[in-house]
Amino acid sequence: MDKNLVFTVQFDIKPECVHTFKESLLNVLNKMSLEDTFVSCYLDKDSNDDAKYILYEIWKEPSVEAFSENQINKDYRKEFNSKIDKWIKKDKVVTILEPVQEWHK
Repeated sequence: MDKNLVFTVQFDIKPECVHTFKESLLNVLNKMSLEDTFVSCYLDKDSNDDAKYILYEIWKEPSVEAFSENQINKDYRKEFNSKIDKWIKKDKVVTILEPVQEWHK
């Protein structure tokens, strides 16, 4: 199993900002999927709350520091990052995960 960087990002969005948030986030995700070190990303929404989203990302980056250095300041992320604070109800939650085992079908 590869030692990739795996993390989740949870967003709790103000209901009146969901459409704008989602549109902007999809733009970022579509562009980031073209990056050389991108592996995969899943975007899910809470089935009981249309304003709660979670990303599950996998990158071929050796560390969080390398990811931050190589990815966070990309031009396509700047607009999203400059507006996220006015869309969220509370701070996003980032969880770094350590892969243990995987199954595929």
